[in-house]
Amino acid sequence: MDFLTVTLQLLEGFVTTLELFGLTLLFSLPLGLIIAFGAMSKFKPLKAVVKTFVWIIRGTPLMLQVIAVYYGPALLFEGIGMLPRFIAVMVAFVINYACYFSEIFRGGIEAIPKGQSEAGRVLGLNKFQIFSKIILLQVIKRIVAPMSNEIITLVKDTSLARVIVVTEILKVAQDFTAKGLIWPLFYTAIYYLIFVGVLTILFGFIEKKLSFYKE
Repeated sequence: MDFLTVTLQLLEGFVTTLELFGLTLLFSLPLGLIIAFGAMSKFKPLKAVVKTFVWIIRGTPLMLQVIAVYYGPALLFEGIGMLPRFIAVMVAFVINYACYFSEIFRGGIEAIPKGQSEAGRVLGLNKFQIFSKIILLQVIKRIVAPMSNEIITLVKDTSLARVIVVTEILKVAQDFTAKGLIWPLFYTAIYYLIFVGVLTILFGFIEKKLSFYKE
């Protein structure tokens, strides 16, 4: 099989990888913020439930969660079919990364001195205004580094989609290996390295833009 054919088929798999990556970020970031607020809630039962859920998700393998989301509904509830493979993977990824992001958000928010919120209230700002005008940008500045690490990890974790036969780039490479071609498996590294390189440059740019917020 020639180099061009392999490249085109890997590109098709890489499109699926990009779709999974993009949709996971789109839904897990806002969900992670909601979970973070739940974990910081003054309503103790809600706080306990949220923290327990985050502990379970962070304490179990993502691969297990993908399998559970795909097979679980059909096994637990009679008459319910399995989710489409890509949807199942996306749901598992969104839940998993939302929990990880929630801890980063929570750490960033709790690191802001309480005096800043109190000063906002003295100025007559409501809770939403205090968060959006005073807290938010400082939180973003604090969480850029840990968030970038998680997002780069997400790039590599997309390869776990192959566990339920979603045809992302590594699954395509494995199919070539089954046909006796080993080099496409290593060729995929170029795709990952370029993608991670672009993200690294992007996060470096964001960090510089936010550097005016000094500790």
